[in-house]
Amino acid sequence: MAKIGIIGGSGLDNPDILKDANNKEVYTPYGKPSSLLKTGKINDSDIVIIARHGKNHEFPPTHVNNRANIWALKNEGCTHILATTAVGSLREEIGRGDFVILDQFIDFTRHRSITFHDSFENGLKHTPMANPFNDKLRNLLIETCRELNYRCHEKGTVVTIEGPRFSTRAESKMFRLFGADVINMSIAPEAALANEIGIPYAVVAISTDYDCWREGEEAVTWEAVLEVFNQNVDNVKTLLVEAIKKLWHH
Repeated sequence: MAKIGIIGGSGLDNPDILKDANNKEVYTPYGKPSSLLKTGKINDSDIVIIARHGKNHEFPPTHVNNRANIWALKNEGCTHILATTAVGSLREEIGRGDFVILDQFIDFTRHRSITFHDSFENGLKHTPMANPFNDKLRNLLIETCRELNYRCHEKGTVVTIEGPRFSTRAESKMFRLFGADVINMSIAPEAALANEIGIPYAVVAISTDYDCWREGEEAVTWEAVLEVFNQNVDNVKTLLVEAIKKLWHH
């Protein structure tokens, strides 16, 4: 029986998509998750939602307790995780408001706890990470995007930077040369931890801006990110609900 964890990114911190919703406070060996767990149902599927940055967006990316968030979802019995995130586009063809179903990441963070294995005293643990996003979940999201006629890029590499500042123009151009398609401050550590703990994980990324590589274009601002995300938040919710209905039948 599928039980789905949803990690809501910027703009999706308080989704009203659950029936029989309850809040639950939990503690983990890694401290408290970013928010109370919101439990409930979408159709017949049990759902657990965490607001990645806290209920009032009080946690900047570096200080999101990813280990506690992922551990809490595992402990609640979640069999799958779907996450949402705002991203900056590093490609001309990925426009504002487009969805990207990520298939690869490049981790450029420097100050995160990115493993549950701080010690090898109980044996070595090196987790394979060649394909960090689950293909079955990705295909469900892609199929659902097609049915809903959403503009969707069926794969993409995200580079995750430390933040909270945005990139310099030189960095933005460098990440394009690295082969990254989009940029954000959240996904790589979260994906790595989900893989370590053995939960299939996939992401709906919403392109909100062009970072700062595009000549003659306003450089990204937080206000602009939020504006585009909020314009698309209902579509994100619809996509999650419809994909979860499908997951129930798979």
